Amino acid sequence: MSSALLIIDFQNDFTAGGALEVPGGEDIAEPIKRLAPRFDHVFATRDWHPPDHASFESEGGPWPVHCVQGTHGAELHPAMRDVEVEQIVDVGAERYDEGYSGFEKSKLEELLRERDVDEVAVVGLATDYCVRASAIDAAALGFDTTVITDAIRAVDIHPGDGERALGDMRAAGAKLATSDQVTQRA
Repeated sequence: MSSALLIIDFQNDFTAGGALEVPGGEDIAEPIKRLAPRFDHVFATRDWHPPDHASFESEGGPWPVHCVQGTHGAELHPAMRDVEVEQIVDVGAERYDEGYSGFEKSKLEELLRERDVDEVAVVGLATDYCVRASAIDAAALGFDTTVITDAIRAVDIHPGDGERALGDMRAAGAKLATSDQVTQRA
């Protein structure tokens, strides 16, 4: 059995100056860099939307245009250059795919199963959307799931959304820990 770090949507559009900036989003870079070497495998998910994605305000959705395929905003944050990522998994790549979970219409579960992963740690952006959905799905799929609280940030459109998301993830079976509490599997 092995462990995997799942880095959820740490992309330019979700950090400072991005189209859908998550407050303090870039602050997760250092904990992620410290964590990555502690895991057998490291995967990153990426919002990878077509220009007419249904979630965009211009298409009647709730969000500004963000993470459009092939744009600078959709690329992983520059801090990710210091992290050895085994594979990038694109989500939300079709017009009507929400893409909140890294497991939604992706090959992430298959990649984890092929590598006999039984433990996953979830980090990234944003706590109250994609991190929440990915952690809940990971736990539901039977992975021993830990959310690393100092390596996530919330959008908090409604005050307290991030805290409620942590509660939802705990209720789904995920554990919460800081990066200092995570040790490499023996």
